[in-house]
Amino acid sequence: MMKDTPSLFGHEHVRTAEEELAAHPRNRTEIVVGDARRILADFPEGHFQTVVTSPPYWGLRDYGVEGQIGAEIDVRDYIKDLVDLFREVRRTLREDGTLWLNIGDSYTSGGRTWRDTDAKNKGRAMSYRAPTPEGLKPKDLIGVPWRLAFALQDDGWYLRTDIIWNKPNCQPESVKDRPTRSHEYVFLFSKSEKYFFDHLAIKEPAVGPQPGKNRRTVWNINTEPYPGSHFAVYPRALVRLCVQGGSRPGDRVLDPFLGSGTTGVVCNELGRDCVGVELSPEYAELARARLLRGR
Repeated sequence: MMKDTPSLFGHEHVRTAEEELAAHPRNRTEIVVGDARRILADFPEGHFQTVVTSPPYWGLRDYGVEGQIGAEIDVRDYIKDLVDLFREVRRTLREDGTLWLNIGDSYTSGGRTWRDTDAKNKGRAMSYRAPTPEGLKPKDLIGVPWRLAFALQDDGWYLRTDIIWNKPNCQPESVKDRPTRSHEYVFLFSKSEKYFFDHLAIKEPAVGPQPGKNRRTVWNINTEPYPGSHFAVYPRALVRLCVQGGSRPGDRVLDPFLGSGTTGVVCNELGRDCVGVELSPEYAELARARLLRGR
């Protein structure tokens, strides 16, 4: 921690992590620790221009925090929890605002009740495994992204496009009865029929004499390792496209699942103000340290 000048009582004041971050000249991100479902109720309508986020995926991680989204036993409860949260998110968006939502899929557990530690990825250990959802069979692909997308559409969001995030450096899978999964979805939602979208800011780069093309819906972006204990980091290159496409410099950006702070790091880079909400105090501390490092 940094030290300030001596106080009136002759003792040095040691800055807290929050004070260090607030005093950082290049930081424009505020971290709020708590459950976004409650915290967002304190924000006014129309406060944010865009939302860029990646919620915890259903049944894949155990963050060890009470009230965590993603640990619901029934996938329908997971979808409902996210729909309720994003309804409050929509209230805090400007009328021309957008939501960029990264979400991955998973398979049914086949009746397994827990998962042991993995030497390569300690975060995969889980004390619970959700049962096979009603109507599905062991080994079924659940289809979580589209279940969520359609539920949000039914709740009033405009579903504008699905984007395939292709991972050229995806992790190998020890499966021999299906292809290795190497993609996730990013959905673009809007609050209204007409909304702000800066297609020029995210055009594909020019190749030789050919001008840059309108951004396609398949984004080839490598995963990005993070040297810490957070095990679900989405890459800065992915977030940059979402932030640039959905906002202008100086606009307010929200991430209700801040995690290790990727959205905040990118907003600092691009001159946007960001509010990041994180349920886990441990991950909020990781995000603070990362924002101070600037990458």
